[in-house]
Amino acid sequence: MPYVNIKITREGATQAQKAELIAGVTDLLVRVLDKNPATTFVVIDEVAMEDWGVGGVPVEQYRKRLKART
Repeated sequence: MPYVNIKITREGATQAQKAELIAGVTDLLVRVLDKNPATTFVVIDEVAMEDWGVGGVPVEQYRKRLKART
C-alpha cells in the first residue's frame, strides 16, 4: 500500500494539474513496482511560500537570488 506525499508551494496549481500528478505517480508505481492502483495513495499538500525555505531563506527570496544571477 504505497503512500506518496507531494508538497508544492501554493501558487495556483489547478485541479487538472493535481489530477495529472496523482495519475502520473500512481502509474509510475504500477509500472515500476507493480503496485495495485486501488491501494496507492497520493496526497498533495500546498505550502504557503513563506513556510517553504531553500538554502536558508524563504523560497521567494531564493528565487529572486537565482533570477538576479541570470
